[in-house]
Amino acid sequence: MVQNLFFDIWRMTTEMAPYLLLGFLLAGLMHEYIPRKVYANYLGKSNFRSVLLAALFGVPLPLCSCGVLPTAMGLRREGGSRGATVSFLIATPQTGVDSIIATFSLMGLPFTIIRPIAAFLTAIFGGTLVNAFEHESEEEKRGGTNLKGIAEEKENSSTHVSNALRRLPNAIRYGFVEMMADIGKWLIMGLIVAGVITAVIPDQWFSVFKDNSLLSILLVLSISIPMYVCATGSIPIAVALMMKGLTPGAALVLLMAGPACNVASLLVINKVMGRRTLLLYLSAIVGGAILFGLGIDYLLPTEWFTSSLTMQDTCCNETHTGWFSIASAILLFLLLAHALLSHHHHTEEEEAPQSSSPVCEYSIQGMHCSHCSANVERAIRSVEGVEDVNVSLDKKSATVKGVFDKEVVRQAIESIGYEVK
Repeated sequence: MVQNLFFDIWRMTTEMAPYLLLGFLLAGLMHEYIPRKVYANYLGKSNFRSVLLAALFGVPLPLCSCGVLPTAMGLRREGGSRGATVSFLIATPQTGVDSIIATFSLMGLPFTIIRPIAAFLTAIFGGTLVNAFEHESEEEKRGGTNLKGIAEEKENSSTHVSNALRRLPNAIRYGFVEMMADIGKWLIMGLIVAGVITAVIPDQWFSVFKDNSLLSILLVLSISIPMYVCATGSIPIAVALMMKGLTPGAALVLLMAGPACNVASLLVINKVMGRRTLLLYLSAIVGGAILFGLGIDYLLPTEWFTSSLTMQDTCCNETHTGWFSIASAILLFLLLAHALLSHHHHTEEEEAPQSSSPVCEYSIQGMHCSHCSANVERAIRSVEGVEDVNVSLDKKSATVKGVFDKEVVRQAIESIGYEVK
C-alpha cells in the first residue's frame, strides 16, 4: 500500500513537472513585466466594463488562494468598485497561467479550456450581481478612507530600466522562489492527498456516487467550501476523485469551489465588504460550479474528460518514464526545497528596524504567504510618518519605525482584510 502511494505521487509529479516549471516561469514574467497599476486603473467604476476587465485580468494572474485576498483588497482601496473586486476575487484563485498549464498535463485539453471559461463567466456573474444589489456609497466612490497614499503603489526603480534583460532575474526569483514558497506546501499536500485517495481509499467507498452527477457535485461542494487548496494543488485531487468514480462535473466543481471558497476568503470578504456581498459572492461561485458541473455531465461527451484517465491507467502499467519528465520532476523538487528553505532562512534573519526613532510592533492575524506580507508592508509604508517596516510572516507581526499615528497604521492593515491584535 505504501509502495502504491509513493508510486502514484511520483507518477503525477513526473506528469505535471514540465508544465509546472513552465507555469512558474510565465508567472514570474507576468509579475515583473506587468505593473500592478495596470490592473487598478481600469476597475474603478460600478459598471459591466469594470467587472469584465477584472475577470479578464484575474483569469491568467498567478496568485494563490490567500495571496489574492490582500491583492483584491488593495485594488478595492485603490478605487476598484465592489463588483470589479468580487469579479477579481472569483476569477483569480480558480485559475492562473501556472494552473492552466498544469491542468493540461493531468486532465487534458477539454478541462484546460473549460476551466478558465467557467471561472471567467462565474466572475462576471458574481460581479454583476454585486453591482446590481450593492450600491457604492459616496465615501467609497471617493476612495474610502483618508489614509494618505494608501491607494498609491510606490514604483520600484526597476520599472524605469529600459533593458528587459536586467529585470529577468527578478522574474525568475519571483516564479521559482517566492511563488514556489507560497504554493509549494499546498502543491505537495495536494499530491499526497491525491495519492492517499488513489492508493488507500477503497473504490466501494464512492460506489454510491459513481456516475451520479448531482450526488457527486454535492459531495465535492461539501468538501470544497471549508477546504484550503490552491488552484494547482486541486488538480491531482480532482483526478484522484475521478479515478474513484466521481463524475467530470464534480471534478470541475472542486477546481472551481476549492480555491475560491476557503474559510479564510469568506472571513475576509465578510469583514471588509459586508455580509450581503459575501452571500452574493458565495451564490455566484456555488451556483456557477453546479451549473457548469451539470453541464459537463449532461451536455458534453464523457469521453472528452475521461480519456486522460485512460491514458494514465495505461501509463501505470508501463515502467518506462521519459528522461525529460524525470529530470523535470527532480528539478521541481530541488527548486521547491530551495524556495521553502530560503523562505524559512529569510524569516529567521528578520530583525527589527534599527534607529533612534520610536518602534512599534503589531500582531497581525491572517497572513499566509509572501503576497500577504508584501501587501501588509505596502499598506503600512503608505501611512505618513512611517520610516521603515519589517513584516514577519512566521511571527505574524510587523515592526514599524517612525513617528506616526498608531491608529492609522492599524486602519491601514485592517483595510486590506487582516486583523490587528
